[in-house]
Amino acid sequence: MLVISTGDFLWFVDQALDEMVRIVRELGDNAASTRPDLPGANSPYAILTHCLGVMEFWGGYMVADRPIERDRGAEFRAEGRVDDLVERTAAARRRLEADIAAGDPSAPPRHDPVYPEDAGTPIASSQAGVLLHVLRELTQHLGQMEGARDVLRNAR
Repeated sequence: MLVISTGDFLWFVDQALDEMVRIVRELGDNAASTRPDLPGANSPYAILTHCLGVMEFWGGYMVADRPIERDRGAEFRAEGRVDDLVERTAAARRRLEADIAAGDPSAPPRHDPVYPEDAGTPIASSQAGVLLHVLRELTQHLGQMEGARDVLRNAR
């Protein structure tokens, strides 16, 4: 049986979040909120905002059973000051750590699967599966942010 400590898990979360924060800081307020000129692309600011929503929903609601309010669509339209987003990222990271402490990795998620395609997957079978989903989403979206950053840099 593979056992991963909360500290080890959060180290990987921190790696992804730290790199995302570095990207939006490097771009600055205007460029971080700019969508690359690619079909379906999102701004780095919106991508990081969405990742905070992912952490809130999957960690807060599905693991810790904390009531949340989330407007997923608004996450992709988000724009604003990078400093504010950096502060929200730090707060979301602290909440995720508290949410993990309130959960039980071997227990089922606190709520039924959100999407039918999640039924029968680790996301629907354990809170550890939910947390691995969070990590997968963060790393996937980090790659999207890196691509968006590169396109935006070249457009200047």
